[in-house]
Amino acid sequence: MSRNLWQRDELILAFNLYCKIPFGKINAKNPQIVALAQLINRSPGAVSFKLSNFASLDPALKQRGIAGASHGSKADVAVWNEFYNNWEALAFESEQLLASLQPAPAEPEISLIELPIIEGLEREQLRRVRVNQHFFRKMVLAAYDQRCCITGLTISSLLNASHIVPWAHAAEQRVNPHNGLCLNTLHDRAFDRGLITITPDYRIQVAATLIKSSANSATNDLLLAYDQRQIELPARFQPDPAFLRYHNQHIFQG
Repeated sequence: MSRNLWQRDELILAFNLYCKIPFGKINAKNPQIVALAQLINRSPGAVSFKLSNFASLDPALKQRGIAGASHGSKADVAVWNEFYNNWEALAFESEQLLASLQPAPAEPEISLIELPIIEGLEREQLRRVRVNQHFFRKMVLAAYDQRCCITGLTISSLLNASHIVPWAHAAEQRVNPHNGLCLNTLHDRAFDRGLITITPDYRIQVAATLIKSSANSATNDLLLAYDQRQIELPARFQPDPAFLRYHNQHIFQG
């Protein structure tokens, strides 16, 4: 009977996976669900149902009228709250646990361009940063279904998980998916440099310096044409308006 009870480690792994796959792909045939089921010695159906339990707790899905399974447990709620109260710690713990169960654990493949330049960090601290940034990217891209929220581009190698409040400005928000946007590499750089921003009502705003400049056709097509358009919102982990206000006030060139 006790085998049917989900242990904390199993729930952490299940929530880790919940964050990495779009809601519409939660089903027992999903290869990622099958793989996790094998690692923790449960059926794919049981893992799929557990992910649906987490979906029932997701406020973003509730707002869209989407309900997951309705028989979650107190343990599910506890793990949900653990992640939300400390994304950085639980992201690293869950990734480490996942690596320990895999036959040949390897460092995640992370492009250095996705990480800020870090000097003087100890090896273990740098590894934690890399692992968590890898998890953050997976979460954000899954939330946006692998689509740039400005252009709709779906080429994953050209997509970044962009921080709204910059990485160096708020250590406690570095892994928070509500501090993320899925942007193509061009708009990611423009956002990072303050040439564009996203307002708290989720509209794109282009810096006045660009609007007033004698822009060429490429600038018009790639940047100015998106001014005042609304971004495509993610299925979950919607951008926090408070983070967007910070970018508006402290990063955007106005």
